[in-house]
Amino acid sequence: MAGPIYKFFNARFIEGWYQLSEAEQNAHAAKVEAALKSVGGKTMLMCTPVWSTEKWLGCGVEEFPDIDAVQNYAMLLFQMGHFRYFQGTSMLATKYPPS
Repeated sequence: MAGPIYKFFNARFIEGWYQLSEAEQNAHAAKVEAALKSVGGKTMLMCTPVWSTEKWLGCGVEEFPDIDAVQNYAMLLFQMGHFRYFQGTSMLATKYPPS
């Protein structure tokens, strides 16, 4: 699949996040950002839907150069224990109409 690939996501913190100190939360967030950049990804949009839903604290769009970058990013998140702190849903898409 030709890039770019867009990842639309909804996310919320889970109990593990609240067990971390503020310094640990900031360090983890920095690692997530570094992992995204390391695969060539970037955050296109971050939003807060808390005024319209009780389920999600954040949502947004990330852009990746190709599907390999998406998969590599997911593995990096898994390896750093990211899913102990966050829960969410996501959907991948490409531009329409294709370029």
